[in-house]
Amino acid sequence: MKTAVQEDLFDKIVSLCKRRGFVYPGSEIYGGLANCWDYGPLGSQFKKNVKDLWWRTVVQERDDMVGLDAAILMHPRTWVASGHAEAFSDPLVDCRKCKQRYRADDLEPGAPCPQGGSHDLTEVRQFNLMFETQMGVVQDETSRVWLRPETAQGIFVNFKNVQTTSRKKLPFGIAQIGKSFRNEITPRRFTFRTREFEQMEVEYFVHPEQAEKAFEEWVQARHSWYLDHGIRPENLRLRPHDPDELAHYARGCYDIEYLFPWGWSELEGIANRTDFDLRRHAEYSGKDLDYFDPDTNEHVVPWVIEPSGGVDRAALAFLVDSYREDTAVSAKGQEETRVVLRLHPRLAPVQVAVLPLLKNKPELVGMARKIQQDLRRHYLTDYDDRGQIGKRYRRQDEAGTPLCLTVDFTTLDDETVTVRDRDSMQQERIGLASLRAYLDEKLQI
Repeated sequence: MKTAVQEDLFDKIVSLCKRRGFVYPGSEIYGGLANCWDYGPLGSQFKKNVKDLWWRTVVQERDDMVGLDAAILMHPRTWVASGHAEAFSDPLVDCRKCKQRYRADDLEPGAPCPQGGSHDLTEVRQFNLMFETQMGVVQDETSRVWLRPETAQGIFVNFKNVQTTSRKKLPFGIAQIGKSFRNEITPRRFTFRTREFEQMEVEYFVHPEQAEKAFEEWVQARHSWYLDHGIRPENLRLRPHDPDELAHYARGCYDIEYLFPWGWSELEGIANRTDFDLRRHAEYSGKDLDYFDPDTNEHVVPWVIEPSGGVDRAALAFLVDSYREDTAVSAKGQEETRVVLRLHPRLAPVQVAVLPLLKNKPELVGMARKIQQDLRRHYLTDYDDRGQIGKRYRRQDEAGTPLCLTVDFTTLDDETVTVRDRDSMQQERIGLASLRAYLDEKLQI
């Protein structure tokens, strides 16, 4: 059950996201569109940093991984083969009194309507979650296509193309980041559950006898990724699926869960999908999707290990986990509350802010502009000369900026700047000649 403190925390984070340009309500000038969100200047860079860091970890830094960017629209038989066309659905009930629709598994058996308070609910029926659209100018059954509900199938149908062109031997994986769409009936909790979202998925192909070992390795690697980039250990857990939870094709599955203000919820799932996907697509397409092992001269249908996470969920977890309210003493000796996002430096939408001490001194402004111009080729930078220096520090704290460089009159004399650390608020003088090396170390570049 949510406490008042948890609800207050969540409201504060949503407010900060709007106020600082992380996330806006979609189509806000028209009253908004339910559960649609736009990422603002800070949010779009922050979200890109999450994706770039994931790609760097699972593709760039490994020699057994390659990338893919498959189309959103796919041949309709793709979704027949995968089982989505028939079985990708949620159990729904309607209230005859208030006309609202609910997921049946969100309601206790025999419970009344949450809105109307009546017991006049319809029988449970299944609702397909895929968005349907038409391709071409004539709208009939033959022109029907779906917006993909997951990115995984684009990887499976390209397995042969990727393996042939990349000449990868088992085990190897294909990674993809892309938009997916699910016509959720009860989207909620800000950006956690939406109808339009981005996924970060890996399909890792292995010999069947290597599948269990690869599965355990990916579970640990993905769990460590969140910890390595700032998530506090007490807020993260691994939860194995019970046998009755497993999908019919899965040999095993773990969820990486985060302790959001409303409770534990899934960030990422890692599943052993066996050879279900490649066999189904081979059956429905009539194409051979096995792998020839040149070392053993055998043909094998690879098993698949699938780490699948949400970009939006990961971004939200990093934001929630980094949010702090510290008590600080102002220059006037008064206690003030400092809101700060203690984001990992690689995730911060601004890594270095350059601040001239005074706005009305051209020599300080010119020097600060030159320093920022030199640094922006290497780091994500911001320039801010509005208001008192203390208020500018607070603005950068709220944005999660790890380091602020203040250009003052001493800078003009000895070419040093004051560097303020976001987390400790400690300051030190650094020479411009050694600034790059200093920043690389502090920002973990």
